[in-house]
Amino acid sequence: MLKNFGLKNIGKFIFMVKLGLKYVHIFKKTFFHPFITLKPAYEELSKERQNYSKEVLNFLNLEVKVHGSLPCENRILYAINHRSLLDIMVMESIFAKKNKNGSWIAKQELFESAIYGKFFEYSGCISVDLDNKRGLLSFFKRIKKTFKKVDNMNLYMFPEGERFKGEGITSFQSGASKIAKANKLTIIPIYITGKNEKIFENAPYKEKMTIEVYIGESVKSETLEEEYTEFYKSIGGN
Repeated sequence: MLKNFGLKNIGKFIFMVKLGLKYVHIFKKTFFHPFITLKPAYEELSKERQNYSKEVLNFLNLEVKVHGSLPCENRILYAINHRSLLDIMVMESIFAKKNKNGSWIAKQELFESAIYGKFFEYSGCISVDLDNKRGLLSFFKRIKKTFKKVDNMNLYMFPEGERFKGEGITSFQSGASKIAKANKLTIIPIYITGKNEKIFENAPYKEKMTIEVYIGESVKSETLEEEYTEFYKSIGGN
């Protein structure tokens, strides 16, 4: 049983790495394009991230059921709980249905990874170094500049800051609230249900496995954590 489980995981990761390398090559064409401007660049990178995510979910035989709907407007910060590597792919598959253009905010250490660092960098994600004051200043300037040049931009963040393996949600870091306030962004809370780390470990499935996602109404940056907690409770959380 353990042997079969190991082989299952090896095959899964080989598929994802190969597919990831393929998409890094695709991303680079846009990332290093000498003439493309910021808006079409982000739009193209968003589309290809969504394509990658849909291919992975299809391979793992996972489907996403959405409760609620994404707003039609842009300039939104989507505040999402974080449990698994699957979370980004689940959300990208949802954003794809509305042709959303946006970027993930990710820790600098992810960009330095030998395995997937270039994927994050070339796919249009934005890095932040929480321990570097100069880096934080540069980060906030980049965000502001991006929203000035890209009128249909959105940001995707995990306010918890890292994967949470416990039940429900954990305390938020202050970054999401500060970014939303500084750029006058609407905040939309999103909750991904289930123990997706286990779901990912056991994939791919012979029969379709469903992941459920709840999309809430807008919340204020000043009371993000409190309102997110109320949203979580309203969908059956403890």
